[in-house]
Amino acid sequence: MALEDAKTQVDEAFTRQKRRGLSYENAFGGATSFLRRRYSKDLVGVDVAVTGIPFDQAVTNRPGARFGPRAIREASTLQAFDAPYGWGYDPFSTLSIVDYGDLAFDYANVAQTPARITEHLRGILAAGVTPLSMGGDHYVTLPILRAVAEIYGPIALIQFDAHSDTWVDDDPARIDHGTFLYKAIKEKLVDPKASVSVGIRTDNPDTLGVTILDAPFVHRKGLEAVITKIKQVVGRRPCYITFDIDCFDPAFAPGTGTPVWGGLASWQAAEILRGLRGLMLVGGDVVEVSPPYDTTGATAIAGAHVLTELIALRGLVPSGTSL
Repeated sequence: MALEDAKTQVDEAFTRQKRRGLSYENAFGGATSFLRRRYSKDLVGVDVAVTGIPFDQAVTNRPGARFGPRAIREASTLQAFDAPYGWGYDPFSTLSIVDYGDLAFDYANVAQTPARITEHLRGILAAGVTPLSMGGDHYVTLPILRAVAEIYGPIALIQFDAHSDTWVDDDPARIDHGTFLYKAIKEKLVDPKASVSVGIRTDNPDTLGVTILDAPFVHRKGLEAVITKIKQVVGRRPCYITFDIDCFDPAFAPGTGTPVWGGLASWQAAEILRGLRGLMLVGGDVVEVSPPYDTTGATAIAGAHVLTELIALRGLVPSGTSL
């Protein structure tokens, strides 16, 4: 974890020559990108593009998720020195990864945001690149899924969350973080029969056929049962993983708009994600990190680790799979 050349190993967000490999830049200095990847809009030869969507508008309690991408990038500097633990390989050497920068959010014209998010993701997907996004509140997943479904059709969704987000909302003009999945299913972007929600711990009268592995199920039945059930439901379908940071118990991630006790511990989420290797992952996101409500930075650290796990999952998509 030491610099090899203090004169050159700085600002690797702009100066690094290779897209693969680890980074030994000082965690406390330099231009901040996700995991010290190079900022680039050039997607030729790229496997994964990490992008930020700094948007929030109608969260239940505490806004601030628009600051999530910035905080996650900063937290990720502590993870850039080593391959993620527990995977048995180095995804940073296997995959070509760039930080694609952020979508610009016009806070004075919120109605434009959904179409702009979809267009932003279309550009990544059109290059044959897997998108991994940093939110932003959970609404951003809906316009992302519109772009993903244009290529893959109704996909399998794995949702980590405290809330099912399938409350009734038939107004297409509403931009609501709590109804993204209701609309995604109604628009046939997501196949509920092939989808799973993990960590749920709030009531909802209708989850539209999505398999619910609520937080008590995780705690009582154990992680192997959770992993087995997710794989059984999703099967070999192209799948997208959305991770609302309030899936974690507030003890592990207090900086979110809707903290709910009784959630997953960080070690549980890590074990579940590592158990999902082999899935046909076509994209993913981490949402609802609200750093103003967590001066410790623990929530952003959790978000950075989840994104890193998604990168590791992407690196193990079976060979010969068309992405």
